[in-house]
Amino acid sequence: MKLLSFGRDFKPDKQVILRDYLAIERTRLANERTLLSYIRSSLYLLLGSIGFFQLKDFPNFKYLALLSLIFCVVFFVIGVFRFRLLKKSLKKLYYMSEDDGDK
Repeated sequence: MKLLSFGRDFKPDKQVILRDYLAIERTRLANERTLLSYIRSSLYLLLGSIGFFQLKDFPNFKYLALLSLIFCVVFFVIGVFRFRLLKKSLKKLYYMSEDDGDK
């Protein structure tokens, strides 16, 4: 089982009409774009944290650096969790998995 998989790892059900299929595709692409935004924000916080750790003349910034590092991890975890949650709900509601289609 892959932790993060992009693209179509499932095929649409025969009952889904084109308009609904395109709406689902837009939602899937928006979900991926949102995950990338979370990752980008997490990386910016990581860079900020590294920058604050490099400031030797300001010892009080160590707490800000630690806080930034904690938020970096929190943003990444929330982003991956939301991505997986929406992807699973899309599969459940509108798609049948490839394994079920073979039966």
